[in-house]
Amino acid sequence: MTSLELPRAATVAARIRQPVRLPSFGLLFAAGLGVLVVMPFAMAVLVSLMPPDQVMGRSFVPWPLTLDAYRAVWTKAPFLLYVVNSMIVCVAITGAVMLTSVLAAFVFARAEFPGRDLLFLLCVATLMIPSHMTLIPNYLMVAKAGLLDTLWGLIVPYLAHGFSIFFLRQHFKSIPQDVIDAARLDGASAWRILWNIVVPMSRPAVAAVALWVFLDQWNNYIWPLIATDREAVRTVQIGLARLFEDESESGLVNWPLVMAGSILVLIPTFVAFLLAERHLVRGITVGSLK
Repeated sequence: MTSLELPRAATVAARIRQPVRLPSFGLLFAAGLGVLVVMPFAMAVLVSLMPPDQVMGRSFVPWPLTLDAYRAVWTKAPFLLYVVNSMIVCVAITGAVMLTSVLAAFVFARAEFPGRDLLFLLCVATLMIPSHMTLIPNYLMVAKAGLLDTLWGLIVPYLAHGFSIFFLRQHFKSIPQDVIDAARLDGASAWRILWNIVVPMSRPAVAAVALWVFLDQWNNYIWPLIATDREAVRTVQIGLARLFEDESESGLVNWPLVMAGSILVLIPTFVAFLLAERHLVRGITVGSLK
């Protein structure tokens, strides 16, 4: 870089670091959207802190504040067991999907073999199949394997996912071929190129896929409802529905209890987003500077 380019680069970097200033109308519009997004969550928190007899009142501010609903969540049902089961299932599925997706995406993006494009087309074609159409085949497969009413029965049907393979493959193809060729000239094997070069350079995409898979499985309700019948292997979404069903049988829904359970269910999703946020923001920043 020449001496003339150094001040120019410093000026560009200083401009990038300057905060973006929106006009007054833009600030009001952004603030309004933020309020609309936060309002349901704020209402859920307020309702969870209300006594049950104040929910249908006109006051939006709970008084007196009470944590009885949060304490009742753990005693009304084995909620801790549901959370542990969901964490085991989600972590196992996320790890398996990331492993299979990274390997398949790298092969489809960089390897040359007969039938590669046809196999990739079949992989993408699975995205056009509605998920509800696979419920019966998955149930029969799990039943014949003797995995019904087990955590393995919740994990096995989701060990691979076509969208994750498609997304990562498109990102792997965007990595410059010169980087791959330079690694090969240095004697790096395909395995080392994948894990030491391609995956680190694709960290934002990998983090995005991992976050999406985790959230998708954490919110999964239909398959755990069909594939499990024992309380010992129920997941957190089934437990949350149980809170509502148990209260609705009496004719009066204990909304503070239901909202408290919903808040507790949301906490792991927030933690997962915070863990992946740094990689996602870094990927957006790097992409904007290219």
